[in-house]
Amino acid sequence: MNPLRTLATVHWPPGEPPPPLPGFSASTFNPLVAAVAERCLAAGYGEPGEPRRTGLLLASAGGDRATALAIDTGAAGRRMPPLLFFQSNPNAVLGHVAARWGLTGPVVAISPPEAAAPGEVPPDALELAALLLADGDADQVLVIAAEQAEPAGRPTEPSVRPAEPAAGEPGPACGTDRATAVLVTAP
Repeated sequence: MNPLRTLATVHWPPGEPPPPLPGFSASTFNPLVAAVAERCLAAGYGEPGEPRRTGLLLASAGGDRATALAIDTGAAGRRMPPLLFFQSNPNAVLGHVAARWGLTGPVVAISPPEAAAPGEVPPDALELAALLLADGDADQVLVIAAEQAEPAGRPTEPSVRPAEPAAGEPGPACGTDRATAVLVTAP
């Protein structure tokens, strides 16, 4: 794998629920991804502005568990909000981020075999980011690793549980939603 140069890194604060994201409901996953992306892009670029050749790569072993539960509940005979179909695609939130920031690079979502350790990005995601950069598809890649805690059993309950990080751990402790975003470029 080619080494990557890190332009910005952001870890979502433990126990802090992400702000609501219009168009997304029943889950904290998409708002979490959008919030950590927003913070990392702001750290790397400042404000949204001119279009940038920046790719977006989301890595999540578990995905949006609360939306999956809401869809399962809907499939069991209850009425399901139509927005759940839209937000069940992990690229939907990435499209939101790309539109807000004027990002014109590729948009990719992967499911690595295992969740990354809190505060880390899976090696598979960094290898794919290096390939996107080497292919010339983007000048930078925003890599987001996001994992959602198990839903409480009802799709309307938030899945974020207040917790403190372990000593020296940049990400949240187990049992909470967690996300890390890294803006990278070729060396």
